[in-house]
Amino acid sequence: MQIRGSVIHARKAFVEAHFGQEAWKRVLQELDEESRKVVEGLMVSAGWYPFEVGKDLDEAIVNVLGKGDPKIFEDIGVQSAKENLTKDHKSFLSPGNPHGFMSLANTIYQFYYDTGRRTYEKTGDTSGVMTTYEAETFSVPDCMTVIGWYKEALRMCGAKNVKMEEETCRAKGGDCCRYRIEWEM
Repeated sequence: MQIRGSVIHARKAFVEAHFGQEAWKRVLQELDEESRKVVEGLMVSAGWYPFEVGKDLDEAIVNVLGKGDPKIFEDIGVQSAKENLTKDHKSFLSPGNPHGFMSLANTIYQFYYDTGRRTYEKTGDTSGVMTTYEAETFSVPDCMTVIGWYKEALRMCGAKNVKMEEETCRAKGGDCCRYRIEWEM
């Protein structure tokens, strides 16, 4: 499985903005030589890169900056949504219509990942369930990033008090990654 370079760029931007360039250097030092070369040589945000490099980078960020807590990735997801959805991917947003935005879950997924699929099911006026199937690789930090990204995206669509909980996670032994989402308007 591969991920877009924009995923890696978002992590770098977050680390440098919130922890400084020295922190980014410490994160890079935590990577094995092969992953470090890929990350340092990353030039094209739209290009595809091995998921394992992103996973290694995530683990380094958790170890160096998160003190072992992957919750830092929810903040990275928020920052990534702000950057992506105010620029190149602004057309994904559906102001005033969170369900309209969420109906694009699989289209958005295909833009960032090259394997698997994502569904969205409306369960109420201000709630739904998003599920990721058949992803070849997965990690707890990546799921935390998804939570932060979608919570921020829904806020950008006008939702308030967004709550999103992963009730099943492949990285924790589940058969899929399923997120229960609720918000207020």
